[in-house]
Parts: sequence; structure tokens; C-alpha cells
Amino acid sequence: MSQFRPAKKRISVSVGESVRIVRELQGLSQNQLAERTGIPQATLSAIENDRVRLGVERAKVLAKALKCHPAVLVFPGWEDRLASAA
Repeated sequence: MSQFRPAKKRISVSVGESVRIVRELQGLSQNQLAERTGIPQATLSAIENDRVRLGVERAKVLAKALKCHPAVLVFPGWEDRLASAA
């Protein structure tokens, strides 16, 4: 195993990209997510394209609709050092 090098850091993902990724993984359109959350589709588009900040309250609403923890959306590049050491 000593012949292998550790992997380099993965690509960076913005907050908007994390919202889009989670939404698409669940097979939802922006319109469907808008219906579930009450957040207008145009606002969801602006969030996903990083033109509008997500904010705490929107993160909570989106996380509930996407069935994930808000931190998944707000801190997409965060890595738990304890988990990565295991």
C-alpha cells in the first residue's frame, strides 16, 4: 500500500451547487421543490446559481423538503476530521 498516494482534495462545491445536487439526486424539478417549500422557482434558480444567498431559514425549509440536514446544504465542503481519520 505504500506505493499509493493519498487522494487530493475533491472539487469544491458551492452552496447553490449543493442544493441543485441534492434536488437532482431526488429526481425533483425546481418547480416540484417550489411546491414543496413555498419558495418561488425563480428564487430557487437564483440560489442554485449562487445569485441569492441561501440563509438560515431557507436552508431549514429546503433541508426539510429534501430530507437532509441543513448543514449538508450550508457547508457542502466541510469534512469531519474524525470521520476522515477512520
